[in-house]
Amino acid sequence: MTHSPRKIIIDTDPGQDDAVAILLALASPKDVEVLGITAVAGNVPLPLTQKNARIICELAGKPETRVFAGCDAPLKRKLVTAEHVHGKTGLDGPQMADPVMPLQDQHAVDFIVQTLRSEPAGSVTLCPLGPLTNIAKAFQQAPDIVSRVQQIVLMGGAYFEVGNITPAAEFNIYVDPEAAEIVFKSGVPLVVMPLDVTHKALTNRARVEAFRAIGNEAGRMVAEWTDFFERFDMQKYGSEGAPLHDPCVIAYLIRPELFTGRHINVEIETQSELTLGMTVADWWGVTKRPANALFIGGIDAAGFYALLTERLARL
Repeated sequence: MTHSPRKIIIDTDPGQDDAVAILLALASPKDVEVLGITAVAGNVPLPLTQKNARIICELAGKPETRVFAGCDAPLKRKLVTAEHVHGKTGLDGPQMADPVMPLQDQHAVDFIVQTLRSEPAGSVTLCPLGPLTNIAKAFQQAPDIVSRVQQIVLMGGAYFEVGNITPAAEFNIYVDPEAAEIVFKSGVPLVVMPLDVTHKALTNRARVEAFRAIGNEAGRMVAEWTDFFERFDMQKYGSEGAPLHDPCVIAYLIRPELFTGRHINVEIETQSELTLGMTVADWWGVTKRPANALFIGGIDAAGFYALLTERLARL
């Protein structure tokens, strides 16, 4: 039985793991139709995230993909970045040529608004891989679009694992907690990929070498990116490899059966100095607050890496 590909907008702050997520999406046109890629400040500042998004599209052989630059700072706070993980360019590791394909003139927020108004209601899924600034800004600017979103599948937050940028907070949520609060309270159906699930899908030598053995440029780049950024997590966590956080979002759209989770209530902490940006996930239902997110907790890691390797080989 054939099905039409799911229409998505990827909102991103590349980042090596963002890059792998974008490659997975662009390699899977029968599963997802990428209407556009919207860049946001996060892992590195906006001039680099929009540039990196275009580099990745060219690497995938998809220079016709539209890339839009969005918000260069969180709604209310100073930007916090993650060069300590991703390197000064965000894509440190292999040498990367500057992109030739153009950046679109339209602001990312305006593109999100226009697309959700012009596409049939309930037909577009938003896939945020970084801070939620662009999405929240679009919802603030055009409240009418909120009910038109099919679903938001995002990488962010944590429960058992708790934080990776502070003891309590995951990076994407911490960078713009006010934006996250708007999104989590929007009423749009949410699927959340927290650290708890991404840390169950670590790279290892065999998985990285499988990328390299694909033999194409995409496979080589992903192997080299992984070689670069896994050193940080291996040193920090004492683990065998590093989590590929953001590709979990795209993998969920392609193979939801690889994941398990629970519908729960998730609130965002925006006030406390100690726990700013924490995703307060009511896993055990103690608050009786209504569920607003499918919080993912389990992953078939072998199936996830098999999907990644198989799709990257198509590029």
